[in-house]
Amino acid sequence: MMVVGGVALAMLAVGCDTTSNDAASPPVPTISDAAGATSTTAPTSEAPTSTREPAKEPATPAPAPATREPVKEPASPRECQTSELKLSLGSGQGAAGTVYRPLRFTNVGDRTCVIQGFPGVSYVTGDDGRQVGPAAYRVGTKGPAISLAPGATVHAPVGFTQVGNYDPAECRPTHVRGLRVYPPHEYDSMFLPAPGTGCAGDPPGHQLVVKTVTR
Repeated sequence: MMVVGGVALAMLAVGCDTTSNDAASPPVPTISDAAGATSTTAPTSEAPTSTREPAKEPATPAPAPATREPVKEPASPRECQTSELKLSLGSGQGAAGTVYRPLRFTNVGDRTCVIQGFPGVSYVTGDDGRQVGPAAYRVGTKGPAISLAPGATVHAPVGFTQVGNYDPAECRPTHVRGLRVYPPHEYDSMFLPAPGTGCAGDPPGHQLVVKTVTR
């Protein structure tokens, strides 16, 4: 009986020491979540503070000032075109072997147009309109622009030299059907019947001369 009692006392002493060690261990801190469960809190460290300045948003450009629509200027009359003109040849007056006749331009279009300067004039012959001799020589200076209303007429004086006064060998007299006429600044020509005689050669002088358009 003494042996059993000693063993029991020894075991009781061991049990007391174990309880004492458990009580001395520190508790593990816990955090309760919304559902009442617990979790262990992990150690945290502070993030390093950045020294870079935050990027600046680009400045919004100021709206451009309102601009007014430019005032449209009325369109100026265009130059008279060949298709808008009608040709005629007035009676002439003689002067020192040259007869001047007015080459008339009449506006047969439906708008006012502008005409200015020298027309191109030359003799032509044959069905193909072959030119005979040099074109008319321009005399004087270019005149002012003229507004030509529908139905209105302007003219350019054309001088016709009496080619019979030239040496036939130099003149080479040739029958002509009429005139090829280019209105000022135009590239399309017109034909005006005016039968006569021109020089196919190169006589000493001008068989045709022309002045600027005038009223």
